[in-house]
Amino acid sequence: MAMRECPVSWRRDLKVCATAILVSSSALAAGHRIAMAESAVLHVRRAPRPLERADLLASRGVDLGGRVTEFRQRDPNDGLPAGHPTEVSLAYDSKNLYVGFVCSDDPLQIRAHLARREDILADDAVAIYLDTFRDHRHAYVFSVNPLGIQRDAIMTEGQDDDPTFDTVWYSEGRLTSNGYMVIMTIPFKSLRFPESDVQAWGIALGRSVPRDNEESYWPLVSKRYSGFIQQFATLQGLDSISPGRNLQLIPFGILSDARFLDRAVPAFRSRFDRQAGLDTKLVLHDALALDVTVNPDFSQVESDEPQVTVNQRFEVRYPEKRPFFIENAGYFQTPISLFFSRRILDPQFGGRLTGKLGKWAVGAIAADDEAPGAVIPDGEPGSGARAGIGAIRLQREIGDQSTAGVLATSREFSSGSNRVLALDTFIRLNPTWTLSAQAAVGTTRSLDGRTRTGPAYYAELERDGRGLDYKASYTDFDTDFRAPLGFIKRVDMRQAEQTVEYRWWPDGRRVVKFGPTLTTLANWDQRGHLQDWLVDAQFKVETIGRTELEIGHAEAMERLGDIDFRKQRTTLTFTTEWLDWLALSLSYEQGTGINLDPPERLSPFLGNARDASVVLTLRPTPRIRLDQTYLLSSMRSRTGSTPHGLPDSTGIFTDHLLRWKLNYQASRRLSLRAIIDYGALLPNASLSSLERAKSLRGDFLMTYLVNPGTAIYVGYTDLYENVTIAPLEPPLLGSSDSPRTSTGRQFFMKVSYLWRH
Repeated sequence: MAMRECPVSWRRDLKVCATAILVSSSALAAGHRIAMAESAVLHVRRAPRPLERADLLASRGVDLGGRVTEFRQRDPNDGLPAGHPTEVSLAYDSKNLYVGFVCSDDPLQIRAHLARREDILADDAVAIYLDTFRDHRHAYVFSVNPLGIQRDAIMTEGQDDDPTFDTVWYSEGRLTSNGYMVIMTIPFKSLRFPESDVQAWGIALGRSVPRDNEESYWPLVSKRYSGFIQQFATLQGLDSISPGRNLQLIPFGILSDARFLDRAVPAFRSRFDRQAGLDTKLVLHDALALDVTVNPDFSQVESDEPQVTVNQRFEVRYPEKRPFFIENAGYFQTPISLFFSRRILDPQFGGRLTGKLGKWAVGAIAADDEAPGAVIPDGEPGSGARAGIGAIRLQREIGDQSTAGVLATSREFSSGSNRVLALDTFIRLNPTWTLSAQAAVGTTRSLDGRTRTGPAYYAELERDGRGLDYKASYTDFDTDFRAPLGFIKRVDMRQAEQTVEYRWWPDGRRVVKFGPTLTTLANWDQRGHLQDWLVDAQFKVETIGRTELEIGHAEAMERLGDIDFRKQRTTLTFTTEWLDWLALSLSYEQGTGINLDPPERLSPFLGNARDASVVLTLRPTPRIRLDQTYLLSSMRSRTGSTPHGLPDSTGIFTDHLLRWKLNYQASRRLSLRAIIDYGALLPNASLSSLERAKSLRGDFLMTYLVNPGTAIYVGYTDLYENVTIAPLEPPLLGSSDSPRTSTGRQFFMKVSYLWRH
């Protein structure tokens, strides 16, 4: 939405004062006070003048009143003044917060692309961070590139940023002869904050210049202290505002026509589906959001990125992409991954309550799942039944910097069930050291009535600083611990891991930082038998242009059955975004690994392994993005480990994965995307039990995105595989040399509309 569509008010004479105050926080578990960095106070006032789009286009720049100008670097020169001047003005009225940025720079060097929403990480950008509950743990992030393209996220201390958060806000940006300008309009209806006449929020303002590896902030957010949100300034002056008891409705409809191979028969089938549903959101007491969805749309319009899944001992994790589950997912994250929403395969309803009540963070989610009962044959226990799934999360702030929490999950299916109860804590010991810990117990009743109960423990001590980083963790999973709603790769383990990293920051203009990283790991089972150990040493050099070169070598042991396999690997990784129109990532790894999928007549054995990846991104114009990805994984037999009767250096398997992806952004709302995936798994039947497989997939999507919730998607996908159907009675599946048979073809259209009151 253009700014002229959202009239707002401003005061030209708005004064911004920045005064340094001493902020202290408590490590309450130890009962000690620790001194934190100085923090500024920013006063913001109401302004009556309506803002028009002409204000942005005016040659004199954005004038919203008072200014913030004292930006300081976090990278690469922590604490020094920013290399490029930035001026920021803020104002508000009863409905919106307004932020204007004036960024000075050489316009020929600014990186700005007309890209899809969220796809601005390689561009110059500005951002505002809002800790609306002043809990020093969570913050909204609103960032914009020089052309006004948006990215929003939720930041949680101790977790990765959650870019899946999407809300409605407005932005405009334009390049100028002296740099660029941006205006943001953030409706209070799109935020959650305490129910109070006078608000005091945490705030930070940021700017990134990728070609110089520069990140600068007001106030100073230093790497010399652990944590990011704790160093925010205080935003004062907001009064008589509220997100309101707003009601949000997103009705949607889907049409799809599919033709697919039913491998159980085998035969081709067709299916035409028409589906309508409704997603609702209701804000309660300003800070709580209740989401309910009936007949939900859990289709994925974005396919998974390619990953190597062959010859893997443990499960490979794919990220969640379904809208209902990704929003506010951080509320359910704990040190041990006990709730992984991708475990819910085919839900028909869902409900979620998330938000803050004073010093409490609250999260609750419930859904059903038809998938478990669908795979059980008719007449057997559980056939056609649904699983009932729920999770409840409570977290309490302790002082300014520490927390304690509880998580409970439940899964019911037929006569079986699983219950997990966990307690966790995060304690800030001083400005650079933190401690996190969790204890859990899981009780599982199987369909035959047997019950098993087991505990799990996790503890992590971490130092986060500018030069020295250190992390030590301990993980303990009992043999009988089960968490089917979580992502637990293995149980029956006691693992200790340490990582120490040191970085030097030279004064030169080219090299940003360099230094070594050392990781050690040891893993025992519950009986005290050593299962794994690892010593991994790496050395990394980072230069401007976001260019990194890393070399490393690791020695390891992995016990499989009664055999200890001694392994080693050497790695080389190179990434760069030196040029505006080119990004490149290369990695190569060679060493030894275990053949985990030998034929039945052979036991697992050690082979020479090789893995490589190439990711190339081209931006020939500001509207076009081309991504090419190639992944190679291969293994050959080696001297001393080759099974009897076979020559050394015989190929065991080779796995090729290739993705070609094109995005064309016709306008801020309209985009076209095409993906072609090719995969080829080529095993040696004498040394591997893997099946030969080749596939070719085409995936095409047109998106017209007005805002998160209001969109039109039109897509087509077609999958070809190297399978044949022999004309026998009954028909039999066979294989061919190339992927010539279409086994999954679908056309779909989805329309959704966001209505907010």
